[in-house]
Amino acid sequence: MLLSKHKAERRKVWARIEQSYKAGEVITGRVIDRIKGGLTVDVGIRAFLPGSLVDIKPVKHLESLRGEELEFKVINMDRRRNNVVLSRKAVLEKEFAHKKAETLERLTEGTVLPGVVKNITDYGAFIDLGGIDGLLHITDMSWGRVNHPSELFAVGDEVSVMVLKFDPRTERVSLGYKQTSEDPWMLVDKKHPLGSRVRGKVVSLVDYGAFVELERGVEGLIHVSEMSWTKKVVSPAKLLNVGDEVEAIVSELDMSQRRISLSLRQAERNPWEELAVSHPEGSVVSGQVRNLTEFGAFLQITDEIDGLIHVSDMSWTKRVKHPSEVLNKGDEVKARITHIDIDNQRVSL
Repeated sequence: MLLSKHKAERRKVWARIEQSYKAGEVITGRVIDRIKGGLTVDVGIRAFLPGSLVDIKPVKHLESLRGEELEFKVINMDRRRNNVVLSRKAVLEKEFAHKKAETLERLTEGTVLPGVVKNITDYGAFIDLGGIDGLLHITDMSWGRVNHPSELFAVGDEVSVMVLKFDPRTERVSLGYKQTSEDPWMLVDKKHPLGSRVRGKVVSLVDYGAFVELERGVEGLIHVSEMSWTKKVVSPAKLLNVGDEVEAIVSELDMSQRRISLSLRQAERNPWEELAVSHPEGSVVSGQVRNLTEFGAFLQITDEIDGLIHVSDMSWTKRVKHPSEVLNKGDEVKARITHIDIDNQRVSL
């Protein structure tokens, strides 16, 4: 009598595979190797897993699955030809449908759910909630400024998000991340009251000023007109850089519009007020003629402040048509302060 344990084992394997195939049950196997068109899987015998049935979405590198123990469904078998075809996609689709049904039951507006970042775009991130994806728009990521979603999230990150809107008909879900934390603007008027001195970091420069982050989610604007007492600031980039730490005064606060106006110059001494004390109206000053215009000459009073000698105030007896008739640029002259306008930052000589 000749016996074969090998044939007996193969009969058992084929019986198990045939039962799984007829009942639509899942079997477990180990991926052996990459072959043309897909993968070879050991399920007791060598079976074929087509590349198109490896996953729900296309898999670029099938070699990465080599050696993994996975679950499959038998979608075709021919015992006579020793041929078994498997599908992992069918298993995943069933799991996906089950997860989706569970998730749809929990999807109510205001609910906080766990999710995984599935994809990132310029306008937001798609979050896998379990069988269904939701859109986390860039405006709902943070109470502060976000230039691109990749600053906060990466594919694969686990996050907790709030359901903002859900349409059961289209199965569209809008999500929020910032809504899971307290709105920092609720306490801005207490933390940064009008007239208070604040510190922050410059996060953005625009033509009309600089945005300063006072805390996460709270930014204030320093307008170009509030950057210097004496300099005419044309471009904020000439005074400030992104990342600079600055000290400023809260000059305006609008809680309803979520706007804070900051003043850089008010945090420093006012040279015009100092001038009114050190050189009051009627006092005589000496300085160099810095510039000539058609209507007068500008005289340097201090390192920061120039005063204007109008053509009408250049001579008692002579009718001066142009300042160059009396003065030249660079001349050292004496003049009397006739008026100081602190608000408009002007000195008449």
